[in-house]
Amino acid sequence: MLKWITLAPLIGAIINGLFGKRLGEKVVGAIACLSVGVSAILAFASFSQLLNATPGADGVRRVTDYFFTWISVGNFHADFAYLLDPLSGIYILFITGVGLLIHIYATGYMHGDPGYYRFFAYLNLFMFMMLTLVLGDNLLVLFVGWEGVGLCSYLLIGYFIKWDVAGDAAKKAFIVNRIGDFGFMIATFLVFTTFGTISFVTKNIGGHEVASFLSQAASPAVLIGSTTAIALLLFVGATGKSAQIPLFVWLPDAMAGPTPVSALIHAATMVTAGVYLTARCSAVVVKSPTAMLIIALIGAATAIFAATIGLAQNDIKKVLAYSTVSQLGYMFLACGVGAFVAGIFHVMTHAFFKALLFLGAGSVIHGTHEEQDIRKMGGLRKYMPFTFGTMFVGWLAISGFPLLSGFFSKDEILWRTWSTEAMPPVLGFPLSKILWGVAALTALLTAVYMTRMMVLTFFGSERFGKAQGDDHGHASHGHDDHGHGHGKPHESGWLMVGPLVVLAVLSLVGGWVGIPAAMGGSNHFEHFLEPVIAHVQPHGEATHAATGSESHGAPVAAEQHAATPVAPAAKAEEAHGTSTELALTGLSVLLGLLGITVGFAVFGKKPLTQMPKLLEDKYKVDELYDEVVVHPIETLSREGLWKVVDVKLIDGFVNGAARLFGGISGILRYTQTGFARNYAAVILLGAVVILGYFIVQFFGIHLHL
Repeated sequence: MLKWITLAPLIGAIINGLFGKRLGEKVVGAIACLSVGVSAILAFASFSQLLNATPGADGVRRVTDYFFTWISVGNFHADFAYLLDPLSGIYILFITGVGLLIHIYATGYMHGDPGYYRFFAYLNLFMFMMLTLVLGDNLLVLFVGWEGVGLCSYLLIGYFIKWDVAGDAAKKAFIVNRIGDFGFMIATFLVFTTFGTISFVTKNIGGHEVASFLSQAASPAVLIGSTTAIALLLFVGATGKSAQIPLFVWLPDAMAGPTPVSALIHAATMVTAGVYLTARCSAVVVKSPTAMLIIALIGAATAIFAATIGLAQNDIKKVLAYSTVSQLGYMFLACGVGAFVAGIFHVMTHAFFKALLFLGAGSVIHGTHEEQDIRKMGGLRKYMPFTFGTMFVGWLAISGFPLLSGFFSKDEILWRTWSTEAMPPVLGFPLSKILWGVAALTALLTAVYMTRMMVLTFFGSERFGKAQGDDHGHASHGHDDHGHGHGKPHESGWLMVGPLVVLAVLSLVGGWVGIPAAMGGSNHFEHFLEPVIAHVQPHGEATHAATGSESHGAPVAAEQHAATPVAPAAKAEEAHGTSTELALTGLSVLLGLLGITVGFAVFGKKPLTQMPKLLEDKYKVDELYDEVVVHPIETLSREGLWKVVDVKLIDGFVNGAARLFGGISGILRYTQTGFARNYAAVILLGAVVILGYFIVQFFGIHLHL
C-alpha cells in the first residue's frame, strides 16, 4: 500500500497536468481531491497495519515496501523503497489528512482561476514528493522528495505568473533552499564515507547484513567529530527547508502564492521536513553535544526573533508566516534539548491549528474581495460567523489555551527545555533555564500578536475601504473574475467552511493523545514514537533506546523499570519533578492568558496603534541581505565574472582563435586566385627555385673538393 499512497496523487497530477485544460473545473477538482483521498485512506489503513505489526528485535514496528534496486556500484547500494515506522506513520497521517482538507478548500478558493488545472497538478505533485520524503527508507530517496517539494514550492509560490512579486518570491525561495540543500548533500556523502550505508534500516545485501547508519551511529565506537560534522550539515539543510536563522528570509515572501499553498506547504507540511530530518537522524545528532547546542540556540533565537516581527505586521498572511517561523523555532529548540518527540508532537498540532488559521485567513481574504491588510478590516465576525468561530479556536490553540492541542505540545517543549540535562551551564547558570525563559517569552508574544490579528480582523469598528497608511503590496489572487464584485464582506461557501470546521475540531482535541503523566494522562504519543527516537542521557551520553519510557529527560528501559522497585528517594524526586512540571504548566497558562489580555487591552481600544518601525520593517534583514550578500554577488558577477572572465578571457580566447585562423586563411587564400597564368607563374617560380637549389648544391660540392 505504501507505493499507492504516493502514486495516487502522482497519477492525479499527471492526468490534470496533461488533460486538465479540457476537462473543466469540476472534473479537475474531483480528480485532485479523489487522488489525495485515496492516499489518505491507504495511509490510515497502512497505519493500522503498522499498529498490528510485530516489533522487530530493536522493538520497532516497521512496514517496508520495495520498489527496485536504484543504484548498486561497488560498496554503494541504494534501493528505491519506502519505510513505514512510527515517525513516518505520524507524518503520513497529517500530510494526507490535512492535505485532503486543503485540496477540498482549494476547489472553492481557486474557483474561476484561469490556471485552475495547473494549480491542482502542482498541488498533487507536491503531495507525491512530500510523501516520498517522509517514507523514503534511505537518505537518497528522502533527498528526491526533499528536492521535489522544493520544486513544487517554487512552482506554487510563483503560480501567479503575471505578478512580478510572486516570481521574485519563488526565485528567492528556490535559491535560499539550494544553500541549505548543499549542506544536506555533503552530509549524505559523509554518512556513506563514515558508515558505508545511507539506509535507515539494516538490510541483507548480497548475503551480507549491512547495519543502518543510524544503528552504527548509536554505537559507542563512532567518532564524535564525524557525527558533529554530519549533524551540523544536516541542520544546514534543515535551516533552509524549515526557515531558521539565517535562511528564514524566503518563507514570509512565499505568501505571494495562493493561500491554500501557504496552508499546505508553508505551514503544515513542507516546512516541517527539516524537523523530520533532524528527528529521523536523532541517533547521529545526540552523539554531538556541539550540534545539539547549536540547534537549540538557533531554534530559540528564531522563535523569539520571528515573534517580535509578527507583532508589527499588517498583512494577515505575513503575521501567520512569521508565526510559522517562530513555531518552527520552537520545534528545533525541542530537538536541540533532546526532546525530539515533543518537537514532532508540536509538528502535528501545529499542522492542525496553523492550517486552520491560514485557511481562515484565506476565507477572510476571499470574503473581503482580496483585502489582506488587517488595518482595513474590523468587525468581520458578524459578516463571517463560521470563519470567525473556527479561527477563534485556532487562535486559542496557538496561544496555549488549556486543553487545546497547542497547549499540550507547547507545554511539553517548555517542560523538556527546563528539565533537560543536555545543555551546558553558562557562567554557572543552567543554559536550559535561559532557553526556557526565551521560549516562555515567545509564548507570551505569540498570544499578543495573534490577539492583535484577531482584534483587528474580527472585532471593533468596521474599516472597510479606508486608507490606513502605506499599501501592503499584495496583489489580486486571481479571483477578480469570480463575479463577487466589490461591497460588503461575505461568508465563504461550504467547500471552504467545511474544512475549517474539521480543522477546528482537530485543533480542539488533537493534543489529547499526548497528555503527560503529570496531568493524569499516559502520553500515548510519546510511547508510540519512543522506539525510533534516540535519547540523551545525563552528561551528554547518548543511546538509541529500543524500548523505554522517559522520565524527566532521562530514558529508562521499560523492562528494568518494571522489575526494579522504586526507592523512596526516587519516588520523592519523581514527585518533585511532577510538582515542578505542574507549576511550570500553570505559569505557561498565565503567560498565554496575559498575552491575550495585553492584546485586547492595547489593540481593543486603539486597533491602529503604531508598532515600532524597526519591527514593521522586519529589522531590515532583507535590506541587510541585499547589502551584504546580494549586491556584492551581483557586482562580482557583473564586473568580474561577466566583463572579465566571460567577455575578456573566455570570449577573448574564442574570438582571438577565430581572428588568428581568419588571418591565416586570409593569407592562404592568395594561393587560390582562379587565374591559370598565376598558377603557371607559381609553377615556373617553383621550378626556378628547385633548379636553383640543385645548381647551388652542385657548385658547392665542387668548390669544396
